[in-house]
Amino acid sequence: EIGRGTSTLDGLSLAWAIAEHLARRGCRTLFATHYHELTQLPERFDNVTNLNVTVREWQGQIVFLHRILPGAASRSYGIHVAKIAGLPPEVVERADVLLEQLEVNHNGTAALDEGKDSKPKAHGLPTVGSARKGKPAQMSLFTEYVEHPAMTELRKVDLDSLSPLQAFDMLRKLREELDKSSE
Repeated sequence: EIGRGTSTLDGLSLAWAIAEHLARRGCRTLFATHYHELTQLPERFDNVTNLNVTVREWQGQIVFLHRILPGAASRSYGIHVAKIAGLPPEVVERADVLLEQLEVNHNGTAALDEGKDSKPKAHGLPTVGSARKGKPAQMSLFTEYVEHPAMTELRKVDLDSLSPLQAFDMLRKLREELDKSSE
């Protein structure tokens, strides 16, 4: 995974530039990445293809189906993988809370809840999500520019002109698309 072990922006920039360089040279390369932004490369390069491992949600759990299909992954599963790997339940639960806060506060202006047992300031460490005023956190890069196709479709709809039946039909079609993308 190119770009790991450095800051988010450095890693993304390196991975992006390397992927573009390889695509321009026509190299056959398997490029694993955790950067969702790189899933846009097939729109710019005919010789680039996204593939993903299929998953299903079943009884509140993620099940990896061990099938590879064309297209980008619809979301990340790192916390679920951490749970499978045996991380303590309280760590996994805390990661879920932090992820939710990062997704909601993606502009970096709100500090994250440190949790009842967490004391990062006591050890002289900055709190997660802390940033200088007026300077956005790096996490906004992931949530600000990558949008699910369902959101794009919803933004196109004139809600004031829809009848209840048309609205239901539109929601049904969007749900079908979401179900197809998770297969």
